[in-house]
Amino acid sequence: MESLRKDTQFAAAYLNAVLADGEQEEVMLALRRLSQAFGGVSKLAKKAELNATMLYRTLSPKGNPELKSLLTLLRALGMQLVVQPLSQKQAA
Repeated sequence: MESLRKDTQFAAAYLNAVLADGEQEEVMLALRRLSQAFGGVSKLAKKAELNATMLYRTLSPKGNPELKSLLTLLRALGMQLVVQPLSQKQAA
């Protein structure tokens, strides 16, 4: 947790690895871990100006955040969503 909080490059690499290889439940778990590293869901909800109860539900294993909520959450974590093309090998 401390590594995630102190090193945003490490936190971003962790989340990118989960996004590249993980299922939705794994992505929600990674976002929960990041939120814990950054002070917990309540603190993050306040920073992101999101409802804490909604954020707890969003980050549950079955959570399905709207794009707007996801972008707001990532911004509160000091991150952003970036799209890049797949390599030829990945696209095949």
